[in-house]
Amino acid sequence: MKHIFFILAFLWSATAIAQNKKEESFSIIAFGDMPYFLPDDFRRFENLIQVVNNQTQEFNVHVGDIKSSKTLCTEEYYNKIYNYFEQFKRPLIYTPGDNEWTDCGGKAAGSYDPEERLTVLRKLFFKTQTSFGKNKIDLIAQSESLAYSKFVENKRWDFHSVSFGTVHLVGTNNFFIPDSKNFNREFYERDNANVNWLNEIFEHARKNDSAGIILFTQADMFSPNKPSSGFVRVLTELKKLVIDFKKPVILVNGDSHKFLVDKPFIDESSHRTISNFTRIQVFGEYDIHAVKIIVNPTDQSFFHVDQLMVGGN
Repeated sequence: MKHIFFILAFLWSATAIAQNKKEESFSIIAFGDMPYFLPDDFRRFENLIQVVNNQTQEFNVHVGDIKSSKTLCTEEYYNKIYNYFEQFKRPLIYTPGDNEWTDCGGKAAGSYDPEERLTVLRKLFFKTQTSFGKNKIDLIAQSESLAYSKFVENKRWDFHSVSFGTVHLVGTNNFFIPDSKNFNREFYERDNANVNWLNEIFEHARKNDSAGIILFTQADMFSPNKPSSGFVRVLTELKKLVIDFKKPVILVNGDSHKFLVDKPFIDESSHRTISNFTRIQVFGEYDIHAVKIIVNPTDQSFFHVDQLMVGGN
């Protein structure tokens, strides 16, 4: 009888510890749109890596644009950034930006074929199912589904009771070209994959009873000053999923280079803000700093954001 009591007590204790762990607050760090202005920004990016490595976050995310649109899209440059990513102590996850592939057709960037550069990026940066960094974590890729085997860059993972995911959405109108010579084949294929991936992330979060979802993309899809035709379907689907999910959803993006926290979704029927959705836009370009997101799964506000300013930058 004593043995049975001991076993039950042990199981109860282990369950309680696991539950408490799920309820603990934790932090993550996000940044993007860097380094741009070379060679000086290499030093500034190294400063950021040093500051980030001195924090106690669980992982980091670079939300794309690893170069400016005027930097050559060479594999030598891509490898340099890859090596920088490996210098982070904590795991680092990356989602591509437009500057490293859609804008590579420009003369200043080397007059490359953008889709060929995307293929190179996928082979180099997404050749494994783990994060970057000295301490890596395992990730689940959309490419594990045969129907979406090309989309190695779309990832998801969980930490404590929160679900995370990257979605390959980029600036320059998501590479939707009105006069495209190949009928926007790449755009429509990726757009379909992204909608499917959003649904998979939310479905997983529902089954997992996640306390919330945090998504990462490169594109600023909410600026009235930018073309938006390349985001219509994704935003429509995301809005529907957010409303149905009811729990907190955060979208972290780069692209516009200005730190911003807002609630851009509006319910058309009531004209009220959809309160469970928050967008966080990170620093970038001239401002090589980061944002720290502190997540508290049991708190009503779910999160708060700190600016992580890098001295000397």
